[in-house]
Amino acid sequence: MLNNFFDKLKSGLSKTRNNLTDKVNELFKLAITIDEDLYEELEEILITSDIGMETTENIIEKLKDKIRQEKISDPEALMPCLKEVIREMMDENALEEEDSFPKVSLIIGVNGVGKTTSIGKIAFRYKNEGKKVILAAGDTFRAAAIDQLEIWGDRAGVQLVKHQEGSDPAAVVYDAIQAAKARKADILICDTAGRLHNKKNLMNELSKINKIIDREFSEAKKETLLVLDGTTGQNAIIQAKQFMDVCPIDGIILTKLDGTAKGGVVISIKSTLNIPVKYIGVGEGVDDLQKFDSKAFADALF
Repeated sequence: MLNNFFDKLKSGLSKTRNNLTDKVNELFKLAITIDEDLYEELEEILITSDIGMETTENIIEKLKDKIRQEKISDPEALMPCLKEVIREMMDENALEEEDSFPKVSLIIGVNGVGKTTSIGKIAFRYKNEGKKVILAAGDTFRAAAIDQLEIWGDRAGVQLVKHQEGSDPAAVVYDAIQAAKARKADILICDTAGRLHNKKNLMNELSKINKIIDREFSEAKKETLLVLDGTTGQNAIIQAKQFMDVCPIDGIILTKLDGTAKGGVVISIKSTLNIPVKYIGVGEGVDDLQKFDSKAFADALF
């Protein structure tokens, strides 16, 4: 199973690897000494792989420290060093928390990032682990969202609570909580409307939903996960910051990494926002949304 996961991750990150790792490998192989020129070239490669300016500078500083500490003088020894630095950055302040149930997952993100698909895939994962899952169709704003979620619910074999289009999302969540309690569900996954251009509305909507969860289902552990599209690179970070203005975020779901050379954004997200990446999407299949593992990610990337 783990091997299968690693193979998927590796093939999913192939475009990023071709863009990033091959260039870094070539740079280290051709280098004669470890000097400022080498660091400058490395910096350029990292920035063009969507790791971002701030994170790149951070990586270079940490790499220089490591080289000093370990007294490395051979450029060929730089690759394992770089991999280690990136892995350590991904693990910084990461608390491996146990999944506790009952749980409510609030899924937020703009339209088109793969929010509904991600909900379906997470539901499928939990169902396969023997958990009882209920979905709440809280994106009542977009007609197709309810239908799409219903298709995913059927595919994953889980129940869906829905109202008609245009109804109050908080009312949907309220009914879904009652259903989750009555049916002794382990996890309730709530979809939300993906409109960020109207921040005020979104803020009001989310705070109303959160109040209902706190009041009606206080015994459940609550998490808010933000879905971002990996193909948008650094723009994903700008989007995340906008959502962070609206509500606290517990984790990131990064989709469509298999279709992009910008997988370096994973490192940037962790370093810039200090929010853990919980899941990454590396394919179209129902089991292609993988729990994020920093070691596997660094290994697959390099």
